Amino acid sequence: MSYEFIRHVLQYTTLINYIILIFWFLMFVFARPFLKHIHTQWFNLSDSQFDTINYAGIAIYKILVIVFNLVPLLALYIVGHP
Repeated sequence: MSYEFIRHVLQYTTLINYIILIFWFLMFVFARPFLKHIHTQWFNLSDSQFDTINYAGIAIYKILVIVFNLVPLLALYIVGHP
């Protein structure tokens, strides 16, 4: 695999993951009653449990995107083409 190919893959995966993250956040903010209704049909969750699970999920997802996509991409940009 070439340097350019890896850089392009990391760019697209970072973009796609941030789109998913923003979509999740927007759904949680603007469609919270709908999401809560769907999830309470499957699981017996209180409001605080539902909020905690979503905030923790968003935080963990964001950290994983940064560690596995953004940091390697920035490292490739800093190092430059070998």
